[in-house]
Amino acid sequence: MTLSARPARELAIVTCMDCRLDVLGALGLQLGDAHVVRNAGGIVTDDVIRSLALSQHRLGTQEVMVIHHTGCAVEGLDVRDAVRQLRESPLLPHRDQIRGYIYDTDTHEVTEVGR
Repeated sequence: MTLSARPARELAIVTCMDCRLDVLGALGLQLGDAHVVRNAGGIVTDDVIRSLALSQHRLGTQEVMVIHHTGCAVEGLDVRDAVRQLRESPLLPHRDQIRGYIYDTDTHEVTEVGR
């Protein structure tokens, strides 16, 4: 099976590199459904914004999920801050569908964080 570089769900996910996170499985997604950008803590950096800008401008993504998790070694991060950073970035043309979530590493459930 040949997959396109364009995510089938027009979705990009920013999350932590923690090996306990199965974000595709937890969200019921398959390979090819979403771009997944990982780093320590799922922190919004210039590199993350550059990756998302390319994902949106060239590869058709419309929605961004920022997923932090319980028990992260990078404690004290607030998903709402990450969402705000992305919504304020002039490099991202699609900013209205950026939301934050918490992944529970014990139950593997993903819960949306209030705005």
